[in-house]
Amino acid sequence: MPVIARFCGIVIRMLSLRTFGVRLHAFHGDGEMVIDLKTLRIIESNLPETIRSMVLAWVGQHQQELLGGYWRAA
Repeated sequence: MPVIARFCGIVIRMLSLRTFGVRLHAFHGDGEMVIDLKTLRIIESNLPETIRSMVLAWVGQHQQELLGGYWRAA
């Protein structure tokens, strides 16, 4: 999974599988959050609420850019 962003100790990676679509994985410390990029639905998370909010804000700002790049590459 390539790293697509790093900020405030958070590492964001993107995983693209035809069966699951595009998912973002956000890592902070020992925690992880998995987000469906198309719907911005949190699939799984054990990150604190403040970190989840920061990640969701970042993903919301970059969603179209990330989806556009994915569909051009697919």
